[in-house]
Amino acid sequence: MPQQSPLEVPEGDPFGPHNLPYGVFSTAREDRRRIGVRIGGHVLDAGAAAAALGSPYAGLLGQPSLNPLLAAGRTAWRDVRRALTAWVTDPGHRPAVEPHLLPLDEVVLHLPYEVADYVDFYASEHHATNVGKIFRPDGDALTPNWKHLPIGYHGRSGTIVVSGTDVVRPSGQRKAPTDPVPVFGPSVKLDIEAEVGFVVGAPSELGRPVPLAGFEDHVFGLFLLNDWSARDIQAWEYVPLGPFLGKSFATSVSAWVTPLEALDAARTAPPARDVPLLPYLDDAGDDRPGGFDLRITVSVNGQEIARPPFASMYWTAAQQLAHMTVNGASLRTGDVFGSGTVSGPRTDQRGSLLELTWNGRDAIELSDGKRTFLEDGDTVTLTAWAPGPDGTRVGLGEVTGRITAAR
Repeated sequence: MPQQSPLEVPEGDPFGPHNLPYGVFSTAREDRRRIGVRIGGHVLDAGAAAAALGSPYAGLLGQPSLNPLLAAGRTAWRDVRRALTAWVTDPGHRPAVEPHLLPLDEVVLHLPYEVADYVDFYASEHHATNVGKIFRPDGDALTPNWKHLPIGYHGRSGTIVVSGTDVVRPSGQRKAPTDPVPVFGPSVKLDIEAEVGFVVGAPSELGRPVPLAGFEDHVFGLFLLNDWSARDIQAWEYVPLGPFLGKSFATSVSAWVTPLEALDAARTAPPARDVPLLPYLDDAGDDRPGGFDLRITVSVNGQEIARPPFASMYWTAAQQLAHMTVNGASLRTGDVFGSGTVSGPRTDQRGSLLELTWNGRDAIELSDGKRTFLEDGDTVTLTAWAPGPDGTRVGLGEVTGRITAAR
């Protein structure tokens, strides 16, 4: 009996030909980095396949980074995706394509793009409300500006790391309300933030804002993101200028970028807005809904602790992009922006330990003991899927990281 082709992906596989996320890989025998496309349990060496087929896209796909493809723009993204879909679905291409498929467990995955700038937002009303209640129990949960603009801050691009990279526990100043003076040492409130990240492809001109309608012209795709947070360091330092050392030590991203086109069936309307928006943020008349129905799962040491729903996010990625450029700030290829912590209305939908434990008041039970915040040796994994065409599921590449002791 002839051996089944790796391109014959089992029905229901979330990484079937309807998905085709992009990454960058090397192998144990050859450390040269190259663009890969995930199909089932295999990775297609996209550049080698393009060359074997005489494709005009061999130059874009034969690179050690996604950046040239990102910079090529929306028309190229669409055409390359159509070509890749044909290569993995047309039996006539199999003799040329199959030699360039490698099992997932035989490749090493790398950060797939060169990060330019990094911006992180605060776009979940449920998360922002919980945080407000924790830190301002006698005041309004939401700040006065929250429903008028997507609140964000500029982060540190140099410490964005690919999934699987260990996270060293950060040290810094911290001061509890009852402490007379600050102390220095490793964070004792190390946390996660379950987020979705977006990567910019086509750049924009300095001084020219990107409107809501320009989102798909500039954003290539999305991925899972964990913005690790040292809550005790952050609480002492963030007034009045905001997050700094409590956030800048590590941000983990998936090794796989799912193109926006793969998520057409996951588009969904954002929650109803109860405050009128200024014109540059007003998406009420948009033809395509700006939200994405992504179902996220958060696990610690292999045990599920939360399922945050991305569909509940108040501010959309298109609004975030419009806001971050409305002052004339330009976009660069490889810019990354994070959604902010994803949390839903239920307790089991909270995307941070800060909320799940109510700032350490209520421990969560794991098979290896109780947790309020992360301990050395803990491994956090985010996974997700979205509705795909014809009842399929689109899988997002996981993002995982293990905490190691402070140095």
